Amino acid sequence: METRTGEVISTEGIAEGLNCSAALIVNTAYDGHLFFKGVHHTDEPGMAALRCEERINPTVGGISPTIRYRFDAGGWSALAFVYVAGRHADLGPDSEDLGAVAFTIERMHDLRLPTFRLPQFADRLRKFLEPGEAEALKGSHLLHTDTNPHNLMIADHDRVAYVVDWAMPAIGPAWVDPAYTAVRLMECGQSPEDALAWLGGFASWRQANDPAVRVFVNATCRHWAATVGLASAEPSNARFRHLLDYSRATSAQPPASR
Repeated sequence: METRTGEVISTEGIAEGLNCSAALIVNTAYDGHLFFKGVHHTDEPGMAALRCEERINPTVGGISPTIRYRFDAGGWSALAFVYVAGRHADLGPDSEDLGAVAFTIERMHDLRLPTFRLPQFADRLRKFLEPGEAEALKGSHLLHTDTNPHNLMIADHDRVAYVVDWAMPAIGPAWVDPAYTAVRLMECGQSPEDALAWLGGFASWRQANDPAVRVFVNATCRHWAATVGLASAEPSNARFRHLLDYSRATSAQPPASR
């Protein structure tokens, strides 16, 4: 590593919110601070996620930090990203981060598709779809599919939101990422009314097909019930069902620019 980055001056471990075995902020002589994430070769799911992040990184430039280096040594693979000094987004009530998050997710609607094959979003939920429902979830937009607060970073210097950890991308309707994020807002303490008002700022959501949203919600609820049990899934499923309360006739303003 030091043959490329120069001497490693210091390291700081990061323990939360990452799909990897090792995560560090590394201060180097040549490149300054880098964000370093590594996976052991024996971790097959982790390696698949790391390879996906590497392949998709050129497509999501400006939305996610750029990869500077890739390393393979000692039974480990690792990526070193440009370091963005910042913090995880606050999705709770009265947060000042929601406009920046909305602005970046809106920009994601315009990302081009990568040159390599990604799964259709409907394929993720196929086990939990009724016959004929997969067609409703087909789309042509690049999706992140996991916009939890740990994957949303707010930069200290300009308060721009970055979406990190592109380990589970898919192709589908543009409204899916805003809908997932609105559920995260509820999870972080926002009222359903406030979360839906925020979600209504996205034209993709206002134009979403109601039957498609119902398919998304019902299949997601079935998925969580099958994964953790009906009782344990109910708090999350109740939040997803609030998406069905949205009236697309409601007038809404577009997401605020940063």
